[in-house]
Amino acid sequence: MNQIIEIQNFPYESALPRLRRMTLAVPTPAPAPFALEAMLREIPKVELHCHLFGTVRHATFRQLNQRAGAPLADAEIDGFYTRGEKPVGVLRVLRALDAQLVRSADDLYQLTLEYLQDAASHHVRYAEFFWNPTGTVHGSGIAYPLAQGAIVRAIHDARQAFGITGRLIAAIDREASADAAVEMVEWVKAHRCDEVIGIGIDYRENDRPPELFARAYADAKKAGLKTTAHAGEFGMPWTNVRTALDLLQVDRIDHGYTVVDQPDFARQCAERGVIFTVVPTNSYYLRTLPPERWALDHPIRRMPGLGLRIHPNTDDPTLHQVTPTGAWLMMVRDFGFGLDDLRGFMHNGLDGAWIDDTQRRQWRAEWSGAFDALRARLTVPEPTPSATPFPG
Repeated sequence: MNQIIEIQNFPYESALPRLRRMTLAVPTPAPAPFALEAMLREIPKVELHCHLFGTVRHATFRQLNQRAGAPLADAEIDGFYTRGEKPVGVLRVLRALDAQLVRSADDLYQLTLEYLQDAASHHVRYAEFFWNPTGTVHGSGIAYPLAQGAIVRAIHDARQAFGITGRLIAAIDREASADAAVEMVEWVKAHRCDEVIGIGIDYRENDRPPELFARAYADAKKAGLKTTAHAGEFGMPWTNVRTALDLLQVDRIDHGYTVVDQPDFARQCAERGVIFTVVPTNSYYLRTLPPERWALDHPIRRMPGLGLRIHPNTDDPTLHQVTPTGAWLMMVRDFGFGLDDLRGFMHNGLDGAWIDDTQRRQWRAEWSGAFDALRARLTVPEPTPSATPFPG
């Protein structure tokens, strides 16, 4: 393509007496390549499954350690951020933060603001993130209203500074007692605010089935709080997903991978429109499946083939060494989904988000247009879908 440039008073008019005006055709620089990763960074996103203590920047972790009197060696801290073929230490670092390093409400403010800044840099427009109040109150010794207030203040400041809307999910510590879960819900109810929109449950699912926490969930539902639950993670049975949906009556499921083991139940989830917030970097499958097979055999690859509505998330981004962009890229690179699939996942995230329907409709229209415009700019071939639907 050429650009026409008009030249007036050409300097050599003494040699060319009749030339007063002329045009020259000069090449227009070719547009810079716009590859898939650039597109996936730019698309507007929601994040629905991210744990605050899993977002801590490496430098901030060291800073917190120094403030606390350096109870951990630098090598221990560095090890938390090392993700090899067999990732370890994720749960240890989460516990260490409560037990030793987070000592004030200002620490929670800093962690929240930094997470939302990092998410916004990847065009996350809306983030619902988990925080474990039981660990903070009983481990860090920070009173619930002070802790919640600091996080909410950071949410407000991040909105002003980075244009991202944050919402907090108070998470039950499933490794603690059922009574501790009820206590946590009571804290949330006593200090209700718009920014704390629901409860979840996290930490190890092994030997801690959802039904142990039925009362806490019933109390939350009665108070009008939204609910979600980690279920079907760590290879735990698909029946945990069923219990979370039917007994706890959660609004969505975090992980939920083992539903592929029971296709009939998976179809029921599909018919109910359940949203599953999946995590491409889920360490259980990285540990238990061979390196050459983990992405091919990972349940994420098979879930849409059963009609399940999934949405990719980071979970613990700094510990998993992943960004929101990276999580979406893995859906293509590792699991074989195409851009039509990703467009659908974006809509699933909006449908699963705890926002009002007016906002949902507005964002759906705006974000669909943005996705399509970014897709049109790709200067490399679109990925060819290769994900194999789960049979049945």
